[in-house]
Formats: sequence, structure tokens, C-alpha cells
Amino acid sequence: LDPPARDMYIYSGFAQDEISLLEDCLKLTVGSKFEYNDFTGFEYQPGSRLIWTPHQDHSVWASVTRAVRTPARYDHDVRNTWAIVPGYPPHFTPIAMVAFGNDDVESEEVLSYELGYRIRPADKLFLDFTAFFNDYDNLRTFESKTPVFQPTPFTHMLMPIWIDNKMDGETYGAELSATWKITENWKLNSGYSFLQMQLHPENSSSDATSDSDNEGRSPHNQAYLRSYLDLPGNLELDLALNYVDTLPSADIGSYFRFDARLGWHLTDDIELSLVAQNLLDNRHPEFTYPTNQITTEAERSFYAKLTCRFCC
Repeated sequence: LDPPARDMYIYSGFAQDEISLLEDCLKLTVGSKFEYNDFTGFEYQPGSRLIWTPHQDHSVWASVTRAVRTPARYDHDVRNTWAIVPGYPPHFTPIAMVAFGNDDVESEEVLSYELGYRIRPADKLFLDFTAFFNDYDNLRTFESKTPVFQPTPFTHMLMPIWIDNKMDGETYGAELSATWKITENWKLNSGYSFLQMQLHPENSSSDATSDSDNEGRSPHNQAYLRSYLDLPGNLELDLALNYVDTLPSADIGSYFRFDARLGWHLTDDIELSLVAQNLLDNRHPEFTYPTNQITTEAERSFYAKLTCRFCC
């Protein structure tokens, strides 16, 4: 990082108001976060949510929110050698690919729209449906610049790669969840989510990989089923089955994951838990970063946890 150390100051505040438009039926919540930082100056992140409850078993809500990801020190100050590759004939001069920070990088922005519906078709059953659309702007890209000959510390060609904001995009999808309290001691919770991502580099961008890499690093489909059961003797048995779709850019296939937990409340303040994770296979990859790094796989594991709660 250049400079190797620096002082950074952030000033932020938040204001929110809840307005009852129709008593016990229609409610509007508006607010915003305000921030000043050393990288991009003043930022505002407003949001509004409207909730309509025509009946105690039905609720409809909609929201619009603006959020930003302000630059970090990496975006401004980094000098990161990504790779050194052999050169090409006739000179075979090595090529060093080096990423440089950019003092002019801007905040990444998103404008998010959501629409949701909750229904209670039976006394102990809740269904939730949410649809969303996110509009992104100023997304980070890595722009290649003209190579420069460097005689030190060894003879090589420097391929500078500058951080910039030359991509926008959209994501959209839906989420469905259900909660069913079968008995006083047993509850089931399930859900499914769908995500579609579309990213668009600007015509002037030389970054040919960030759009496809990022699009292929989020699963299109995910689902889960969880069971919470209270047993006699102050015991709890929790089971969770998860499904995650393929990640094409990371070359990771779809997988199921099954976890289990047995909890014992010795007293109101002391709890002992035995947990088993990834019971369906010995190990599997879940994510990888787009560099030449060895992927760490999630392994089958077991552990015990003792929780003590007390007041001073």
C-alpha cells in the first residue's frame, strides 16, 4: 500500500421516521444514512418502505433503497503484483501484471426495489414471497493500460492494471419461504431463492473478465429445509439440509449440505451443544477467488460448545 499508513475519518448519521397513513392498516417508513468519508466525500443512502395490512393474516410491502460501497484503501493505495508470466519471441522479456489503486475511483451504487407478500393460511403456517430488482452503477473494473519497459529490479515489461468504475448491471430474482409450527415442540422452516445477474462493461472498458466472472460466482438457485424439535429432558434437535447451485466461473458443482445439532439445557443459563456439519460427504468446495490460489474445501466436522449466560 502506498502510503503504507494513513489516517482516515468517517462521519455518519442516521434518521428515520415511521408514519401511520391509515391506523393499523397502512404504514410508511422513511429514512436515510448520511456519511462523509475521505475517499468520496459526502454520501447519502435513503430508503422507504410501505406496508399494507388489510387483514391480520395478510401483509403487502414495497421498498426502494439506495446504497453505496465506498472505496477501501485497496481501491486507492494498492500496488499488487498479480502474476509474472514468460515473455514472447523474439525477446522473451517477462511480463509483470500489477494492479494499481486509483485516487479517482468512485463509490459503487445500487438502487434496490423490493415487493413482498406474507400470508397466514392457517394458524401455524406462514408463507412469505419477495421479488427484487437491483440496478447497479459504477461497479469496479480492472483496466489494462499501455505496457512500460522496466529495467529494475530485473528487465521486464510492466503491464499496469488500474482500478476504475466502468461497469453497471442488474440483478433480479425472487425468494419464497415457509414456516410451519407443526406442534408446540416442532417447527419446520423452508425456503427457495432464485437469482439472475447481468453485468455490462462500458464500451471504453478493457476489462473483459469481470462481468462473466462475477455473473458465474453467484448461484442461480438455492434452497433449504430446517427442522427444530424440542425433546423431553430439556433437549433440542436441529437439522438443516441446504442445496446450492453450480458456480460456473469458479468451476464448482452443485452440492447438498446436511448439518445437525443436539442441544441440552442443563439450566436456564447453561447449555451444552454437539454439532455435526457436512455429513453427506467428506469435503467439498464452496467458493474460490479468481486468482491462482488453492481452494479451501469445507470438510466434515464435529464440535462441542458450552454456553454460559450470566448477569453482572
